[in-house]
Amino acid sequence: MSKMNIVTPNLDQLTPLVDSRYTLVTLAAKRARDIMDKSHPVTAKRTSTRDVTNAMEEIYEGKITYKRLTSGIK
Repeated sequence: MSKMNIVTPNLDQLTPLVDSRYTLVTLAAKRARDIMDKSHPVTAKRTSTRDVTNAMEEIYEGKITYKRLTSGIK
């Protein structure tokens, strides 16, 4: 049986920080793409080699935020 990796912070810790899970997924994906493109360096202490995990840690630490617009997320 393989060992399952648990992502920290978990969904229960992240959902209160945003207005919906869709917003969380979109925010994490956009930030992960920035990290992969090296357009903006990681601001959180790296605990993972996975860009999505690093993005979620930054969201949890309050280093990545969003502004709700009528036309989408910026």
